[in-house]
Amino acid sequence: MLRFDQRTGPDFGAQTPVYPSASVPRWYRDAKFGIFLHWGIYSVPAWGTPRNPGVQTPVELEFVHHPYAEWYANTVRIAGSPTRRFHEETYGVGTSYEDLADLWTAERFDADAWMSLFAECGARYVVPTAKHHDGFCLWDSGTTPFTAARRGPRRDLLAEMSGAARRHGLRLGVYFSGALDWHVSAFPPIRSLTDLFELRRNDRAFADYAHAQLVELVERFRPDYLWNDIDWPDDGKGRGDRDLAALFARYLDEVSHGLLNDRWGVPYHGVRTREYLTEDEPSERVWEACRGLGQSFGHNAVEEDRHLIGATELIQLLVDTVAKNGNLLLNVGPRADGSLPESQVSRLRRLGEWLRVNGAAVYGTRPWRRHTDVAGHPVRYTTREETLFVTDLAPGEGRLTPARDVAELAAGRPASWLTAGGHRRAVTDPDGTVVVPEELRGAPAAVLAIEGGAA
Repeated sequence: MLRFDQRTGPDFGAQTPVYPSASVPRWYRDAKFGIFLHWGIYSVPAWGTPRNPGVQTPVELEFVHHPYAEWYANTVRIAGSPTRRFHEETYGVGTSYEDLADLWTAERFDADAWMSLFAECGARYVVPTAKHHDGFCLWDSGTTPFTAARRGPRRDLLAEMSGAARRHGLRLGVYFSGALDWHVSAFPPIRSLTDLFELRRNDRAFADYAHAQLVELVERFRPDYLWNDIDWPDDGKGRGDRDLAALFARYLDEVSHGLLNDRWGVPYHGVRTREYLTEDEPSERVWEACRGLGQSFGHNAVEEDRHLIGATELIQLLVDTVAKNGNLLLNVGPRADGSLPESQVSRLRRLGEWLRVNGAAVYGTRPWRRHTDVAGHPVRYTTREETLFVTDLAPGEGRLTPARDVAELAAGRPASWLTAGGHRRAVTDPDGTVVVPEELRGAPAAVLAIEGGAA
Protein backbone atom coordinates (compact mmCIF):
# COMPACT_ATOMS: atom_id res chain seq x y z
CA MET A 1 0.00 0.00 0.00
CA LEU A 2 1.02 3.62 -0.54
CA ARG A 3 2.69 5.88 1.99
CA PHE A 4 1.18 9.26 1.29
CA ASP A 5 3.58 11.18 3.54
CA GLN A 6 6.19 10.63 0.83
CA ARG A 7 4.19 12.79 -1.61
CA THR A 8 4.89 16.53 -1.54
CA GLY A 9 3.45 17.81 -4.83
CA PRO A 10 4.80 20.32 -7.38
CA ASP A 11 8.04 22.23 -6.82
CA PHE A 12 7.06 25.90 -6.51
CA GLY A 13 10.60 27.11 -5.86
CA ALA A 14 10.58 30.49 -4.13
CA GLN A 15 6.78 30.54 -4.32
CA THR A 16 6.33 27.50 -2.08
CA PRO A 17 3.21 27.99 0.06
CA VAL A 18 3.54 28.37 3.82
CA TYR A 19 1.55 25.76 5.71
CA PRO A 20 0.40 25.90 9.34
CA SER A 21 2.20 23.79 11.90
CA ALA A 22 1.21 20.11 11.65
CA SER A 23 0.41 19.55 15.31
CA VAL A 24 -1.78 16.69 16.52
CA PRO A 25 -4.43 17.73 19.08
CA ARG A 26 -4.63 16.13 22.52
CA TRP A 27 -8.10 14.74 21.93
CA TYR A 28 -6.82 12.63 19.05
CA ARG A 29 -3.73 11.41 20.89
CA ASP A 30 -5.97 10.24 23.73
CA ALA A 31 -8.76 8.75 21.61
CA LYS A 32 -6.85 5.75 20.15
CA PHE A 33 -9.86 4.15 18.45
CA GLY A 34 -12.20 5.49 15.77
CA ILE A 35 -14.78 4.16 13.33
CA PHE A 36 -14.47 4.69 9.58
CA LEU A 37 -17.75 4.53 7.60
CA HIS A 38 -17.84 3.82 3.86
CA TRP A 39 -21.43 4.09 2.66
CA GLY A 40 -22.56 5.18 -0.77
CA ILE A 41 -23.99 4.14 -4.13
CA TYR A 42 -21.44 1.30 -4.14
CA SER A 43 -23.34 -0.20 -1.19
CA VAL A 44 -26.19 -1.09 -3.58
CA PRO A 45 -24.25 -3.70 -5.62
CA ALA A 46 -22.01 -4.36 -2.59
CA TRP A 47 -19.56 -6.28 -4.73
CA GLY A 48 -15.80 -6.64 -4.92
CA THR A 49 -13.53 -9.59 -5.65
CA PRO A 50 -12.49 -11.17 -2.32
CA ARG A 51 -8.93 -12.40 -2.17
CA ASN A 52 -8.19 -15.77 -0.69
CA PRO A 53 -6.02 -15.35 2.41
CA GLY A 54 -2.40 -16.14 1.65
CA VAL A 55 -2.86 -15.98 -2.14
CA GLN A 56 -1.04 -13.12 -3.89
CA THR A 57 -2.84 -11.40 -6.78
CA PRO A 58 -0.47 -10.55 -9.69
CA VAL A 59 0.25 -6.83 -9.71
CA GLU A 60 -1.15 -6.40 -13.22
CA LEU A 61 -4.51 -7.78 -12.05
CA GLU A 62 -4.86 -5.93 -8.75
CA PHE A 63 -7.28 -3.34 -10.13
CA VAL A 64 -9.12 -5.85 -12.34
CA HIS A 65 -9.82 -8.04 -9.30
CA HIS A 66 -10.23 -5.18 -6.83
CA PRO A 67 -11.41 -6.28 -3.36
CA TYR A 68 -12.64 -2.77 -2.47
CA ALA A 69 -16.39 -2.62 -3.12
CA GLU A 70 -16.25 1.19 -2.94
CA TRP A 71 -14.15 1.09 -6.13
CA TYR A 72 -17.04 -0.52 -8.04
CA ALA A 73 -17.51 2.56 -10.29
CA ASN A 74 -13.96 2.12 -11.56
CA THR A 75 -13.73 -1.67 -11.68
CA VAL A 76 -17.04 -2.03 -13.53
CA ARG A 77 -15.52 -0.10 -16.46
CA ILE A 78 -12.64 -2.57 -16.87
CA ALA A 79 -13.50 -5.00 -19.68
CA GLY A 80 -13.40 -8.62 -18.55
CA SER A 81 -13.35 -7.81 -14.85
CA PRO A 82 -15.45 -9.98 -12.50
CA THR A 83 -17.19 -6.76 -11.44
CA ARG A 84 -18.25 -6.00 -15.04
CA ARG A 85 -19.65 -9.54 -15.40
CA PHE A 86 -21.55 -9.24 -12.12
CA HIS A 87 -22.97 -5.84 -13.07
CA GLU A 88 -24.23 -6.90 -16.50
CA GLU A 89 -25.77 -10.10 -15.13
CA THR A 90 -27.45 -8.26 -12.26
CA TYR A 91 -28.47 -4.88 -13.71
CA GLY A 92 -28.21 -5.30 -17.48
CA VAL A 93 -25.77 -3.97 -20.05
CA GLY A 94 -27.47 -0.58 -20.35
CA THR A 95 -27.41 0.30 -16.65
CA SER A 96 -24.64 2.65 -15.57
CA TYR A 97 -23.10 2.89 -12.13
CA GLU A 98 -24.72 6.27 -11.55
CA ASP A 99 -28.15 4.78 -12.36
CA LEU A 100 -27.76 2.76 -9.17
CA ALA A 101 -28.10 5.96 -7.12
CA ASP A 102 -31.88 5.74 -7.51
CA LEU A 103 -31.88 2.20 -6.11
CA TRP A 104 -30.33 3.38 -2.85
CA THR A 105 -33.14 3.93 -0.34
CA ALA A 106 -31.46 3.66 3.11
CA GLU A 107 -34.84 2.73 4.60
CA ARG A 108 -33.36 1.14 7.73
CA PHE A 109 -30.81 3.85 8.45
CA ASP A 110 -30.86 5.10 12.05
CA ALA A 111 -27.93 7.43 12.75
CA ASP A 112 -28.48 7.39 16.50
CA ALA A 113 -28.46 3.59 16.60
CA TRP A 114 -25.16 3.56 14.70
CA MET A 115 -23.45 6.11 16.89
CA SER A 116 -24.78 4.58 20.09
CA LEU A 117 -23.28 1.23 19.03
CA PHE A 118 -19.93 2.75 18.12
CA ALA A 119 -19.68 4.62 21.43
CA GLU A 120 -20.70 1.50 23.34
CA CYS A 121 -17.98 -0.48 21.57
CA GLY A 122 -15.30 1.98 22.66
CA ALA A 123 -14.84 4.30 19.68
CA ARG A 124 -14.00 7.92 20.48
CA TYR A 125 -14.35 9.37 16.99
CA VAL A 126 -16.13 8.54 13.73
CA VAL A 127 -15.17 9.38 10.13
CA PRO A 128 -18.00 8.92 7.58
CA THR A 129 -17.44 9.32 3.85
CA ALA A 130 -18.75 12.71 2.76
CA LYS A 131 -17.74 12.07 -0.87
CA HIS A 132 -15.90 9.08 -2.29
CA HIS A 133 -14.20 8.81 -5.69
CA ASP A 134 -17.54 8.40 -7.47
CA GLY A 135 -18.32 12.06 -6.70
CA PHE A 136 -21.62 11.35 -4.91
CA CYS A 137 -22.05 13.74 -1.97
CA LEU A 138 -23.72 12.49 1.20
CA TRP A 139 -24.60 16.03 2.25
CA ASP A 140 -26.90 18.56 0.57
CA SER A 141 -24.23 20.33 -1.44
CA GLY A 142 -24.80 23.51 -3.39
CA THR A 143 -22.08 22.51 -5.86
CA THR A 144 -23.86 19.58 -7.55
CA PRO A 145 -27.25 17.82 -7.67
CA PHE A 146 -25.40 14.48 -7.49
CA THR A 147 -26.15 14.10 -3.78
CA ALA A 148 -27.99 11.82 -1.38
CA ALA A 149 -30.33 14.73 -0.62
CA ARG A 150 -31.56 14.85 -4.24
CA ARG A 151 -31.09 11.27 -5.43
CA GLY A 152 -31.58 7.86 -3.87
CA PRO A 153 -32.20 8.26 -0.13
CA ARG A 154 -33.26 11.92 -0.58
CA ARG A 155 -31.85 12.66 2.87
CA ASP A 156 -28.90 14.66 4.10
CA LEU A 157 -27.16 11.58 5.46
CA LEU A 158 -24.07 13.41 6.66
CA ALA A 159 -26.17 15.88 8.66
CA GLU A 160 -27.91 12.96 10.37
CA MET A 161 -24.62 11.23 11.14
CA SER A 162 -22.98 14.45 12.33
CA GLY A 163 -25.78 15.27 14.75
CA ALA A 164 -25.94 11.74 16.11
CA ALA A 165 -22.16 11.53 16.56
CA ARG A 166 -22.15 14.67 18.67
CA ARG A 167 -25.16 13.50 20.71
CA HIS A 168 -23.29 10.32 21.61
CA GLY A 169 -20.04 12.06 22.56
CA LEU A 170 -18.04 11.11 19.47
CA ARG A 171 -15.63 13.45 17.72
CA LEU A 172 -16.55 13.91 14.05
CA GLY A 173 -14.26 13.51 11.07
CA VAL A 174 -15.19 13.60 7.39
CA TYR A 175 -13.63 11.60 4.58
CA PHE A 176 -13.32 13.54 1.32
CA SER A 177 -11.93 12.40 -2.03
CA GLY A 178 -9.86 15.42 -3.02
CA ALA A 179 -8.27 14.41 -6.32
CA LEU A 180 -10.59 11.76 -7.73
CA ASP A 181 -14.17 12.57 -8.76
CA TRP A 182 -15.28 10.27 -11.55
CA HIS A 183 -18.63 12.06 -11.88
CA VAL A 184 -16.96 15.19 -13.28
CA SER A 185 -14.02 13.49 -15.04
CA ALA A 186 -13.62 11.67 -18.35
CA PHE A 187 -10.64 9.38 -17.94
CA PRO A 188 -10.34 5.67 -18.72
CA PRO A 189 -10.51 3.33 -15.73
CA ILE A 190 -7.59 3.20 -13.33
CA ARG A 191 -5.64 -0.04 -13.73
CA SER A 192 -2.43 0.61 -11.80
CA LEU A 193 -0.90 2.73 -9.05
CA THR A 194 0.62 4.91 -11.77
CA ASP A 195 -2.86 5.53 -13.19
CA LEU A 196 -4.08 6.36 -9.70
CA PHE A 197 -2.15 9.61 -9.75
CA GLU A 198 -2.04 10.31 -13.47
CA LEU A 199 -5.70 9.80 -14.37
CA ARG A 200 -7.01 12.72 -12.34
CA ARG A 201 -7.91 16.33 -12.98
CA ASN A 202 -5.43 18.99 -11.96
CA ASP A 203 -7.07 22.03 -13.57
CA ARG A 204 -8.12 25.22 -11.78
CA ALA A 205 -11.84 24.65 -12.33
CA PHE A 206 -11.74 21.27 -10.61
CA ALA A 207 -9.53 22.61 -7.82
CA ASP A 208 -12.13 25.31 -7.18
CA TYR A 209 -14.91 22.71 -7.23
CA ALA A 210 -13.15 20.56 -4.63
CA HIS A 211 -12.31 23.64 -2.57
CA ALA A 212 -15.95 24.79 -2.56
CA GLN A 213 -17.12 21.38 -1.38
CA LEU A 214 -14.59 21.20 1.42
CA VAL A 215 -15.46 24.74 2.53
CA GLU A 216 -19.12 23.64 2.70
CA LEU A 217 -18.17 20.72 4.92
CA VAL A 218 -16.11 22.89 7.26
CA GLU A 219 -18.75 25.60 7.53
CA ARG A 220 -21.70 23.25 7.99
CA PHE A 221 -20.22 20.53 10.16
CA ARG A 222 -17.07 21.97 11.77
CA PRO A 223 -15.43 18.54 11.68
CA ASP A 224 -12.74 17.72 14.22
CA TYR A 225 -10.81 15.83 11.54
CA LEU A 226 -10.44 16.34 7.78
CA TRP A 227 -9.52 12.98 6.24
CA ASN A 228 -8.62 13.61 2.62
CA ASP A 229 -7.86 10.77 0.22
CA ILE A 230 -5.49 10.20 -2.71
CA ASP A 231 -4.27 13.77 -3.31
CA TRP A 232 -5.51 17.22 -4.38
CA PRO A 233 -5.64 18.93 -7.80
CA ASP A 234 -2.20 20.42 -8.48
CA ASP A 235 -3.66 23.77 -9.58
CA GLY A 236 -5.05 24.12 -6.06
CA LYS A 237 -1.71 23.75 -4.27
CA GLY A 238 -0.39 27.28 -4.68
CA ARG A 239 -0.50 30.43 -2.57
CA GLY A 240 -3.94 31.70 -3.55
CA ASP A 241 -7.00 32.21 -1.35
CA ARG A 242 -8.63 29.08 -2.79
CA ASP A 243 -5.55 26.88 -2.44
CA LEU A 244 -4.73 24.32 0.22
CA ALA A 245 -2.41 26.37 2.40
CA ALA A 246 -5.10 29.05 2.81
CA LEU A 247 -7.78 26.41 3.32
CA PHE A 248 -5.75 24.70 6.04
CA ALA A 249 -5.17 28.01 7.83
CA ARG A 250 -8.86 28.88 7.62
CA TYR A 251 -9.93 25.47 8.90
CA LEU A 252 -7.52 25.50 11.86
CA ASP A 253 -8.57 29.05 12.69
CA GLU A 254 -12.23 28.03 12.77
CA VAL A 255 -11.63 24.64 14.44
CA SER A 256 -8.71 25.26 16.79
CA HIS A 257 -8.54 21.59 17.83
CA GLY A 258 -8.82 20.38 14.23
CA LEU A 259 -6.73 17.67 12.63
CA LEU A 260 -5.64 17.02 9.03
CA ASN A 261 -4.21 13.81 7.62
CA ASP A 262 -1.31 13.28 5.20
CA ARG A 263 -3.07 12.52 1.90
CA TRP A 264 -3.12 15.96 0.28
CA GLY A 265 -0.02 15.65 -1.92
CA VAL A 266 1.68 18.68 -0.35
CA PRO A 267 4.45 19.14 2.23
CA TYR A 268 1.95 19.03 5.10
CA HIS A 269 1.47 15.59 6.55
CA GLY A 270 -0.63 16.04 9.68
CA VAL A 271 -1.26 12.58 11.03
CA ARG A 272 0.28 9.80 8.92
CA THR A 273 -2.09 7.13 7.64
CA ARG A 274 -1.21 3.49 7.06
CA GLU A 275 -3.82 1.56 5.03
CA TYR A 276 -3.77 -2.14 5.89
CA LEU A 277 -0.23 -1.54 7.17
CA THR A 278 1.49 -1.01 10.48
CA GLU A 279 4.71 0.53 11.73
CA ASP A 280 7.57 -1.71 12.78
CA GLU A 281 8.55 0.43 15.75
CA PRO A 282 7.04 3.21 17.87
CA SER A 283 7.13 6.57 16.14
CA GLU A 284 7.65 9.97 17.72
CA ARG A 285 4.91 11.24 15.41
CA VAL A 286 1.39 10.01 16.00
CA TRP A 287 0.09 7.87 13.14
CA GLU A 288 -3.10 6.04 12.22
CA ALA A 289 -3.70 2.49 11.03
CA CYS A 290 -6.84 2.25 8.91
CA ARG A 291 -8.44 -0.88 7.56
CA GLY A 292 -11.77 -2.61 7.08
CA LEU A 293 -13.08 -5.40 9.23
CA GLY A 294 -12.80 -7.37 6.01
CA GLN A 295 -10.81 -6.81 2.83
CA SER A 296 -13.07 -3.98 1.66
CA PHE A 297 -14.15 -0.66 3.11
CA GLY A 298 -17.55 -0.53 1.41
CA HIS A 299 -19.87 -3.45 2.24
CA ASN A 300 -18.99 -6.49 0.14
CA ALA A 301 -21.83 -8.99 0.24
CA VAL A 302 -19.67 -11.79 -1.19
CA GLU A 303 -17.08 -11.63 1.58
CA GLU A 304 -17.25 -14.62 3.89
CA ASP A 305 -16.33 -14.82 7.55
CA ARG A 306 -12.87 -16.10 6.62
CA HIS A 307 -12.18 -12.81 4.86
CA LEU A 308 -12.79 -10.80 8.05
CA ILE A 309 -10.32 -10.14 10.84
CA GLY A 310 -10.96 -12.36 13.87
CA ALA A 311 -11.98 -10.81 17.20
CA THR A 312 -8.75 -11.84 18.91
CA GLU A 313 -6.61 -10.55 16.06
CA LEU A 314 -8.59 -7.29 16.09
CA ILE A 315 -8.02 -6.68 19.79
CA GLN A 316 -4.33 -7.47 19.44
CA LEU A 317 -4.10 -5.14 16.43
CA LEU A 318 -5.45 -2.27 18.53
CA VAL A 319 -3.04 -3.07 21.36
CA ASP A 320 -0.07 -3.26 18.99
CA THR A 321 -1.00 -0.03 17.20
CA VAL A 322 -1.43 1.95 20.42
CA ALA A 323 1.88 0.65 21.80
CA LYS A 324 3.57 2.08 18.67
CA ASN A 325 2.02 5.55 19.19
CA GLY A 326 -0.80 4.97 16.72
CA ASN A 327 -4.58 5.15 16.53
CA LEU A 328 -6.76 2.51 14.91
CA LEU A 329 -9.42 3.73 12.47
CA LEU A 330 -11.52 0.62 11.89
CA ASN A 331 -13.98 0.61 9.02
CA VAL A 332 -17.60 -0.52 9.12
CA GLY A 333 -19.36 -1.02 5.78
CA PRO A 334 -23.15 -0.64 6.15
CA ARG A 335 -25.59 -2.30 3.76
CA ALA A 336 -27.45 -0.07 1.33
CA ASP A 337 -30.59 -0.18 3.49
CA GLY A 338 -28.66 1.21 6.48
CA SER A 339 -28.39 -2.01 8.47
CA LEU A 340 -25.01 -3.17 9.79
CA PRO A 341 -23.80 -6.70 8.99
CA GLU A 342 -23.87 -8.89 12.10
CA SER A 343 -20.45 -10.33 11.23
CA GLN A 344 -19.03 -6.82 11.70
CA VAL A 345 -21.16 -5.86 14.69
CA SER A 346 -20.20 -9.01 16.62
CA ARG A 347 -16.50 -8.19 16.26
CA LEU A 348 -17.08 -4.61 17.36
CA ARG A 349 -18.97 -5.78 20.43
CA ARG A 350 -16.20 -8.18 21.36
CA LEU A 351 -13.68 -5.35 21.09
CA GLY A 352 -15.95 -3.14 23.21
CA GLU A 353 -16.22 -5.80 25.91
CA TRP A 354 -12.44 -6.03 26.11
CA LEU A 355 -12.02 -2.25 26.23
CA ARG A 356 -14.52 -1.89 29.09
CA VAL A 357 -12.17 -3.98 31.22
CA ASN A 358 -8.81 -2.92 29.81
CA GLY A 359 -9.37 0.59 28.45
CA ALA A 360 -6.97 2.08 31.01
CA ALA A 361 -4.11 0.48 29.05
CA VAL A 362 -5.35 2.11 25.82
CA TYR A 363 -7.09 5.47 26.20
CA GLY A 364 -4.90 8.44 27.01
CA THR A 365 -1.75 6.32 27.04
CA ARG A 366 1.64 7.04 25.54
CA PRO A 367 4.39 4.70 24.29
CA TRP A 368 6.96 3.38 26.72
CA ARG A 369 10.71 3.15 25.96
CA ARG A 370 9.88 0.22 23.63
CA HIS A 371 6.65 -1.36 22.48
CA THR A 372 7.56 -5.03 22.99
CA ASP A 373 10.41 -7.39 23.89
CA VAL A 374 12.66 -8.74 21.17
CA ALA A 375 12.45 -12.26 22.56
CA GLY A 376 10.39 -14.08 25.12
CA HIS A 377 6.72 -13.80 26.00
CA PRO A 378 4.61 -11.66 23.57
CA VAL A 379 3.73 -8.41 25.31
CA ARG A 380 3.01 -4.77 24.46
CA TYR A 381 3.80 -1.75 26.66
CA THR A 382 1.95 1.53 27.20
CA THR A 383 2.10 4.15 29.95
CA ARG A 384 -0.27 6.66 31.51
CA GLU A 385 0.90 9.05 34.20
CA GLU A 386 3.10 6.86 36.44
CA THR A 387 1.62 3.50 35.49
CA LEU A 388 3.26 0.98 33.16
CA PHE A 389 0.77 -1.33 31.45
CA VAL A 390 2.08 -4.70 30.32
CA THR A 391 -0.43 -6.29 27.93
CA ASP A 392 0.03 -10.03 27.70
CA LEU A 393 -0.91 -11.30 24.23
CA ALA A 394 -0.74 -14.95 25.25
CA PRO A 395 -2.54 -15.11 28.62
CA GLY A 396 -3.58 -18.70 27.94
CA GLU A 397 -0.07 -19.81 28.88
CA GLY A 398 -0.92 -18.87 32.47
CA ARG A 399 2.48 -17.33 33.24
CA LEU A 400 4.13 -14.02 32.39
CA THR A 401 7.87 -13.72 32.81
CA PRO A 402 8.78 -10.02 32.66
CA ALA A 403 11.92 -8.83 30.94
CA ARG A 404 14.73 -8.04 33.37
CA ASP A 405 14.30 -4.25 33.32
CA VAL A 406 10.54 -4.60 33.77
CA ALA A 407 11.04 -6.96 36.70
CA GLU A 408 13.45 -4.46 38.26
CA LEU A 409 10.97 -1.62 37.83
CA ALA A 410 8.17 -3.72 39.30
CA ALA A 411 10.15 -4.79 42.34
CA GLY A 412 8.45 -3.44 45.45
CA ARG A 413 5.75 -1.63 43.47
CA PRO A 414 2.03 -2.50 43.50
CA ALA A 415 1.08 -4.60 40.48
CA SER A 416 -2.40 -5.80 39.57
CA TRP A 417 -4.31 -7.43 36.76
CA LEU A 418 -7.28 -5.64 35.18
CA THR A 419 -10.39 -7.82 35.46
CA ALA A 420 -14.14 -7.36 35.03
CA GLY A 421 -14.42 -7.27 38.81
CA GLY A 422 -11.73 -4.60 39.19
CA HIS A 423 -7.99 -4.75 39.91
CA ARG A 424 -6.68 -8.08 41.17
CA ARG A 425 -3.36 -8.06 42.98
CA ALA A 426 -0.68 -9.87 40.99
CA VAL A 427 0.90 -12.99 42.45
CA THR A 428 4.56 -13.55 41.64
CA ASP A 429 6.30 -16.91 41.98
CA PRO A 430 9.75 -17.09 43.61
CA ASP A 431 11.38 -17.28 40.17
CA GLY A 432 9.83 -13.93 39.21
CA THR A 433 7.05 -15.36 37.02
CA VAL A 434 3.74 -13.54 37.36
CA VAL A 435 0.72 -15.84 37.52
CA VAL A 436 -2.12 -14.95 35.12
CA PRO A 437 -5.48 -15.27 36.91
CA GLU A 438 -7.59 -18.18 35.70
CA GLU A 439 -10.40 -15.87 34.60
CA LEU A 440 -8.09 -14.05 32.16
CA ARG A 441 -6.52 -17.08 30.49
CA GLY A 442 -9.22 -17.27 27.81
CA ALA A 443 -9.00 -13.58 26.95
CA PRO A 444 -7.39 -12.29 23.72
CA ALA A 445 -5.08 -10.18 25.88
CA ALA A 446 -4.66 -9.50 29.61
CA VAL A 447 -3.30 -6.36 31.22
CA LEU A 448 -0.88 -6.10 34.16
CA ALA A 449 -0.70 -2.59 35.63
CA ILE A 450 2.50 -1.67 37.51
CA GLU A 451 2.06 1.50 39.53
CA GLY A 452 5.03 3.82 39.41
CA GLY A 453 6.64 1.62 36.77
CA ALA A 454 6.57 4.08 33.89
CA ALA A 455 10.05 5.49 34.60
